[in-house]
Amino acid sequence: MVDLKNLIRSILREELQEVKEVKQNEEPGLKQQAKEIILKAQEEALRVKQDAEKQARKIMEENLEIERNLSRREQQLGEKETNLNKEKGFIDNQRQTLEKIKKEYEERREAILLKLEKVSQMTKDQARELLLSGWEEKLKGDIAKRIKQSEEDIKKSVEEKAKEILIDSMRYGATDYVSEYTLSVINLPNEDFKGRIIGKDGRNIRAFELATGVDVDLEEEGVIRLSSFDAIKRETAKISLERLIKDGRIQPERIEEIVNKTKEEIDKVIFKAGEELAHKVGIFNLPSEVTHFLGKFKYRFSYGQNMILHTLEETRIGIALAHELKADVNVVKLGCLLHDIGKVITDKEGSHVDLGVELLKKYRFPQNIVDCVAAHHEDIPFPSIESIIVYISDAVSGGRPGARHEDFDQYLKRIKTIEDAAKNKKGVREAYALQAGRELRVVVKPDEISDDDVTILANKIKDELEQKFDVFPGQIKVTVVREYRAEATTKI
Repeated sequence: MVDLKNLIRSILREELQEVKEVKQNEEPGLKQQAKEIILKAQEEALRVKQDAEKQARKIMEENLEIERNLSRREQQLGEKETNLNKEKGFIDNQRQTLEKIKKEYEERREAILLKLEKVSQMTKDQARELLLSGWEEKLKGDIAKRIKQSEEDIKKSVEEKAKEILIDSMRYGATDYVSEYTLSVINLPNEDFKGRIIGKDGRNIRAFELATGVDVDLEEEGVIRLSSFDAIKRETAKISLERLIKDGRIQPERIEEIVNKTKEEIDKVIFKAGEELAHKVGIFNLPSEVTHFLGKFKYRFSYGQNMILHTLEETRIGIALAHELKADVNVVKLGCLLHDIGKVITDKEGSHVDLGVELLKKYRFPQNIVDCVAAHHEDIPFPSIESIIVYISDAVSGGRPGARHEDFDQYLKRIKTIEDAAKNKKGVREAYALQAGRELRVVVKPDEISDDDVTILANKIKDELEQKFDVFPGQIKVTVVREYRAEATTKI
């Protein structure tokens, strides 16, 4: 109400000021105009006052309604509290009654047990032992049968569950098959290019072979064949030669320039392929050198199976198995991704397992991941369930139908070469190549070979195999067996 009065006073003050100004001017008809202004101001003030009073009444009514609602709610809460107190009292009475009944039951039970002990002249524990022993003797046969049946059921269910897990995991594999080649073929626009590629006195072709490290075959009409076991060199040579043919300027300096530029581009392609492979399985921020080695899988094959596809397939299978077996998924993921990284390390000697372990230790990978790589060909005992999963995933990916191929004649030739490395040694009775040539079992004649000679013979065979096989997938384990038997027969 104070604000309303001030508002009216302000309006009147302004209107009176206008009236005074009008009077001072003393113009004709201004007095009448002043009266009209005053009346208008009074009407406006009255209207404002009425609106304000109406709004105040509305607010007061709303406040009263709110107070009435709060009062009703307080009354309802009070009634509920009273009901709850009554129910609590009832529950307390029931609890006391139950406690009383329980106490009476225990007292009666103890009294009955005391009477039984007096009648039977046995304590409670003695009676229990007698009863249990009697039933145990009676049910011994049935218990044994049930235990045996349970064991058989468990074995059966475990085997079925293992098959189910493996089959479900293999769904994540079965990637596309890519054949391995050691030749790349380039079609020529015409035969004139062969002369330009050879160059004067053969200087162009010599410069090309020296720069790329591949053999160039020009014998077949209309095509050029590039031959090399190194897929990266062969790809570099193919792209370089195609660019030289398109450019037309085929000379030693230009050849060296094109080859060097192509090598730089291939390195970028390799690094990108390594990044894509790691990202596809959810691995990020690997050391750049490790990523570059993974990218080389793009141009590396194992028995016709591309290494990128094999690694991707194996890692997906390993992740599925790790989830099923509640193993550490991250360890399995990295173990599968890096298990064959030693195969693309070509500047050092050694098995791909040892080279891979050495690389991971260099970049300080956790020991459990290094163990997975070290054990994936069973070169060491499996140190963890994760290493077993990596081994199984590798075997599933490489062993599934259509994953890998090898010329049968070449396979037999390799197996025969391994066995012959032992058979041509003095004192050897038999030699057997096992596990696709990864193990050589040698049986010697005990009367010609002593125990000391066995160790020497194993090392000689190992050295000969290393000379015959520059590259071999994994290690060849040589086991020499010397068994001496003595027999005697009694007379009847």
